[in-house]
Amino acid sequence: MKVLVLEDEKPIRDFLQVNLKRAGFEVAEAATGEAALAAAREQRDFDIAILDLMLPGISGFEVCAHLRREFPRLGIIMLTAKSQEIDKVMGLDSGADDYVIKPFSPVELLARVRSLYRRMYPGEEVLQENSIQLPPFTLMLDERKLLKNTVEIPLTPTEFSIVRLLMEQPNKAMNRDDILTSVWGQYFMGELKIVDVNISRIRQKIGQDASGPQYLETVWGFGYLWRVQHC
Repeated sequence: MKVLVLEDEKPIRDFLQVNLKRAGFEVAEAATGEAALAAAREQRDFDIAILDLMLPGISGFEVCAHLRREFPRLGIIMLTAKSQEIDKVMGLDSGADDYVIKPFSPVELLARVRSLYRRMYPGEEVLQENSIQLPPFTLMLDERKLLKNTVEIPLTPTEFSIVRLLMEQPNKAMNRDDILTSVWGQYFMGELKIVDVNISRIRQKIGQDASGPQYLETVWGFGYLWRVQHC
């Protein structure tokens, strides 16, 4: 796995690099958002980017938004010293898959990185079918793509995992806690809000609005389901 680390504080950057390399990852460092974007555009083969939020120059939010547009399948984890709800939501709205609040332990960070990588590359699973078809959507499991009437809808690794989880059990309501555990892992330390933000992003991408078919439905007080639309 190749990881891009964006962190302006050298002691934290060194801490991240040492622990990631010790875990067997290839690591590239950047101290500014501009340098991180340049590295991503030059090398183009990063699996995961770990981005600090508060930076000189362009912010981690802006870097995240640029990376998400240019590299839609890149895994992104944001680092923040703030625990306010707005920072988490802004990070997720910018396209991040996950967030880690400073200070954090190496064990927690590596667990988040590995969990995200498994969502991106579920290599050990054997696929009985290579697609799930719930018109007008087709989820291409081997290519990890979502199509709507043959047009691809770009999804982040986390969004793909959520869509797959719900499309595999259409018309069945799934509890938000179960979605969190299935997608982020049993030992995820974050909040349920991360599920809601990702669901909102997916709805925007699939073109769902109040006047049209409700493919991705909210089950109030419980969770979400993927509704099969009958002609």
